[in-house]
Amino acid sequence: MGRTRERGWVRSLTAPRDVALRVVCFPHSGGSATAFADWAAAVPPDVELVAVQYPGRGDRFVEPPVDDVAAMAGSVAAELLRLPPSGHVLFGHSLGAVVAYETALVLRDVGEEPRRLCASACLPPGRMENPRIHTAPDDEFWATLCDLGGIEPGIADHAELRDLLLPTLRSDLRAHATYRPRSGTKPLSCPVSCYHGVGDPLVDEALLTQWAEVTTGECTLTVRPGGHFHVSCEIPELVDHVLGPRP
Repeated sequence: MGRTRERGWVRSLTAPRDVALRVVCFPHSGGSATAFADWAAAVPPDVELVAVQYPGRGDRFVEPPVDDVAAMAGSVAAELLRLPPSGHVLFGHSLGAVVAYETALVLRDVGEEPRRLCASACLPPGRMENPRIHTAPDDEFWATLCDLGGIEPGIADHAELRDLLLPTLRSDLRAHATYRPRSGTKPLSCPVSCYHGVGDPLVDEALLTQWAEVTTGECTLTVRPGGHFHVSCEIPELVDHVLGPRP
């Protein structure tokens, strides 16, 4: 995985280059920047692909997780603003969608609104199916996550790894469940693209139209195969759609 330099929150998944567009990917609960590593092959040469590395995973495993979406977004936005100037497309999956949305607000407030916000496998900000899941007993909590397909088979039956991962997973899901947009938040003006995986048990497709309330721009919904983790299916088609029409 290519990397321009070590940063606290942002990792480059493509070779360093001067680009006019940067796609920023925000992982799901428990996910790391490597969740989007397979996207790199589908990104054209004039686009940079970066992904967010939350504390408590990957090369930040020893750091305590952060259970506050606004704090996460503020840290990400600060690092993006230190990168070479570029237009941004923000793509967030599950928890990552609300972190991406909050990051878009921070960028907008300093005059750097992204070109597009992409919200994947996530209800509109302030809503979440099963918001108490992070309080469930360990066995129930772990079984629920395994059933969703978010835990690799080699890890699912490994008791020691489970005990290491549970605190970070609980923290992420608590952050998602307790997140509420700031009172009086003005809508974005950029387009918002929603993505839904067929059969996703965590997202009611009928509610996704409410993402339109976060922007005065266009809001669209794309339904894809693959359930909650559809982002690993038909990657070239998804990346092409995320990039949208280009010169």
